[in-house]
Amino acid sequence: MTQTSPRIDLGRTIRAMRRRADLSQRELAAKSGVPQATIARIESGRAADPRFRTLEALVAAVQGRIVLSVPTACDGVEVGGGIDAGPAGPGVVEEGGGQATCGLPAVPHDELRDAVGRRYPAHLDAWPVHEPKDWPGAWWADWYNLPPERWPLPLPEATYERDRGYRDRRRRAERVRREFSIRQVVEPGRSATSWRFVAELPDGELIGELRAHERTPHLAYGDDESVWPRDLVLDGVLVAGEHRRLGIGRGLLDALLRRMAEVRIGGVSGIAEGPGVNFLAACGFRIASRRPLAMCLDLPVRSGPGRPP
Repeated sequence: MTQTSPRIDLGRTIRAMRRRADLSQRELAAKSGVPQATIARIESGRAADPRFRTLEALVAAVQGRIVLSVPTACDGVEVGGGIDAGPAGPGVVEEGGGQATCGLPAVPHDELRDAVGRRYPAHLDAWPVHEPKDWPGAWWADWYNLPPERWPLPLPEATYERDRGYRDRRRRAERVRREFSIRQVVEPGRSATSWRFVAELPDGELIGELRAHERTPHLAYGDDESVWPRDLVLDGVLVAGEHRRLGIGRGLLDALLRRMAEVRIGGVSGIAEGPGVNFLAACGFRIASRRPLAMCLDLPVRSGPGRPP
């Protein structure tokens, strides 16, 4: 006995492909020649059986392809073909929930609806709105801390950002947060008391670095080494500007603390200024008044004619 292969959810698949190609319905209509109204009907499920040529034009517009195969009996179940997403990812057809879905990442906000029950644009990033800071339209929220009953505008259930540059930066930040890894670097010729950790992307791009070194207080005070516990001085935590506020600096510091625990080093200190103070405080550092103060000397600089090179 054979079982017919479940049908692909075309609406969900086209929305996912359109999102991966970063195209609105209007832009996909212009590239494919398929009317926007037809695309809207397919995505909403109102066009239950669209023409093959229509699907072919839509898939070609996002540089994908449709894969057809003769069903083959496999353990009593027929296995068919599906849509190859091309640049959007593998086109494996997976069975689940009584329907077949293309192997594309689903639209993350596909279940959100606006006030009249419509889906938000698949190619954009939509999110729920709980307070004014969640809504880009609340330009007044940055200046006034008002109770809800005094908000000058009602908040929507959800919102999205139309600016493509913002959208691209947001998606890249999500990818970096998901994919970066941290490792300790052990280099030939480097002293064992010098520690270095790096944060990298899968392609090897360096996006963050932490350096520290072990102190030897017994050399300064002339006591036996066993009297003084081992500790570290934090030389610096650097994160590429476009990748800050993604948890990379915290991840580097956590890796340092784990390694310290492994080798039984119980303390680390550092000097910070500006935002670095807040960062270290958020990571559990405290102000150690017994430590030396950070000091600087500003030299007078002559200006005008005769200034030395």
